[in-house]
Amino acid sequence: MSTIKEPSFRESVDLMFNRAVALMDLPPGLEEKIRVCNATYTVRFGVRLRGEIKTFTGYRSVHSEHMEPVKGGIRFAMGVNQDEVEALAALMTYKCALVEAPFGGSKGGLRIDPRQYDEHELERITRRFAYELAKRDLIHPSQNVPAPDMGTGEREMAWMADQYARMNTTDINARACVTGKPLNAGGIAGRVEATGRGVQYALQEFFREPLDIQKAGLSGSLDGKRVIVQGLGNVGYHAAKFLSEEDGCKIIGVIERDGALFSPDGIDVDAVQQWLAKNGGVSGFPDATYTENGAAILEEDCDILIPAALEGVINLGNADNIKAPLIIEAANGPITAGADNILRKKGTVIIPDMYANAGGVTVSYFEWVKNLSHIRFGRMQRRQEEARHQLVVDELEQISAALGGQYKLTDGFKQKYLRGAGELELVRSGLDDTMRIAYQSMRDVWHSRDDVEDLRTAAYLVSIEKVAASYRAKGL
Repeated sequence: MSTIKEPSFRESVDLMFNRAVALMDLPPGLEEKIRVCNATYTVRFGVRLRGEIKTFTGYRSVHSEHMEPVKGGIRFAMGVNQDEVEALAALMTYKCALVEAPFGGSKGGLRIDPRQYDEHELERITRRFAYELAKRDLIHPSQNVPAPDMGTGEREMAWMADQYARMNTTDINARACVTGKPLNAGGIAGRVEATGRGVQYALQEFFREPLDIQKAGLSGSLDGKRVIVQGLGNVGYHAAKFLSEEDGCKIIGVIERDGALFSPDGIDVDAVQQWLAKNGGVSGFPDATYTENGAAILEEDCDILIPAALEGVINLGNADNIKAPLIIEAANGPITAGADNILRKKGTVIIPDMYANAGGVTVSYFEWVKNLSHIRFGRMQRRQEEARHQLVVDELEQISAALGGQYKLTDGFKQKYLRGAGELELVRSGLDDTMRIAYQSMRDVWHSRDDVEDLRTAAYLVSIEKVAASYRAKGL
């Protein structure tokens, strides 16, 4: 283990911000305005549980209000603290700017282990936390819009939305106060899979660029690439599932909290997820080799490494031993600033968290728009699209008949062509477009400037410039 002090997650974000602004020509005052967290609210509240009052500590941090509402997840975890929440809020600002979601950055957290409470208890705790935030406009459709994060999901978002609606009975846009809700509570198709799907689209876009593939020392397409995933939660599971089922990747390693699974022949991600749900860990899974020291699998030989759980898993202690030529940060801050330096010197290509896991906030944006417009995507135009396509098919079949019928449209083609886009197809299309455009904006900076060696610095440059432009437009 190195004797150099490892920077904290917040210090890592600051260091990476500093590295980027050193390459920019921002007035010092504006640089400071973008750096600092505008406000952090700490709440301590009591809930009567199991015959006694239990006190909980929660946070909601607003990093930047250059655009409103501000946006960012709420996590339920024992490690939640003010520094972490403020660092995540800063990342949200840059993330939203990078993918052109019109939000400022915010983040929230509640210091709790959700596994220690049953559903009824968790609902009471969540509703009380939502009440404390909502009465200070820290949950509000036009000011602050939370979403799920580690330890929270659709269920918690539905409770929060309902709590806000109970407190604001005449707010017609109440459903837009949080995103990541279940479909029957104002959610949007494709939100649960969104962050994992975004990771897939990010890799697809990377592999469309021969020069970038070459920089990572790889070749060919995603097909056959060996992948190790750390954390099989919502993000890691969906990313691994889509990459293996749709792009031909081979998932050779899965790392979880109780150890890791490894198999050079590939692992069935769905089978592992079912095992996890039933047994609470990966130990005992029959179709792969189990290792109790999960972190060791991060150092195995593979083509793509996907850290998809906690921050700081790749650090000064193991960065030298990481063999993956390409790392995509599906989690927030999985590589510390110190490890980032080591990996960059080794030539490892890192697709940064700010971009790689922006699928969640992108589809959250679509959900927020859906809630404000009070109509699901595709409802107005879908059948009209189908009718117009039918006209083309009918005309082509008439032409084919006139030519003696030797040219026939296949049933498969007709089926695909005639189907109008529903909400899920439109959400995926919008997400794919967002990930492609954002990647190209980073890539342009990465390849056009000699002083930018990596995608992370490029991502910070693009996003900070957009935030700065917003402040300038406001007259600051």
